[in-house]
This record gives sequence, structure tokens and C-alpha cells, in this order.
Amino acid sequence: MEHILSWPDFEKVEMRIGTILEVRDFPEARKPAYQLTIDFGTEIGIRKSSAQITKRYNKEDLIGKQIVAVVNFPKKQIGTFMSECLVLGSVNQDDIVLLSSDLKVENGLRIG
Repeated sequence: MEHILSWPDFEKVEMRIGTILEVRDFPEARKPAYQLTIDFGTEIGIRKSSAQITKRYNKEDLIGKQIVAVVNFPKKQIGTFMSECLVLGSVNQDDIVLLSSDLKVENGLRIG
């Protein structure tokens, strides 16, 4: 089903570029996931998120990777972990490919 989104609605979603600083296992998660610490630059700062990306990504390969995330959702408690942003990716059942920048850019840049 197609939903038409107005431009003002789209402008409310703050998608930003961030660099993954730290990746930890998340054994308490219902589905295999990592806990990510992401740098979104001086304006937004450091945020945490969990992501079910263990099928495609190793922890070591994620360090330094620039990804796209929504930074203006409310925080969400996931077990003992507080998620502060939503990492974006293309989803095919349990296989997720992260959205990222193909060139290194400044952390915190807005996607538009």
C-alpha cells in the first residue's frame, strides 16, 4: 500500500550521518544484535542504538563505518539497554544491510 508523505512530514524526520565508535554483543536481545555507540558530531553528540546486523557484519568491521540513523525518535528501552536513535538499513527478513555514505563526510550531516 502506498502512503503519500508530505514534504513537511519528511522534514520532521532527522536522518543523520554518524560514525560507529564502539560495538558490543547484546546477549539479552531476543534476536541476535549488537549495541552500537555512534558519533553524530558536536551538535548531536554520541548516541547508542541496538541493531540486528550480526548476520552480515562482524564487530571489528563496523568500527569507523559511517551509517545513517534517525536521531529524533524517542528513546526506547530494550531490556537493560536504552536505544537513543534508529539505525537505518535495507531489510530482507533477518538480513539487514546498513545505509551508509559512499564517501567519508562530516558526522552529523543531515540526509535530505
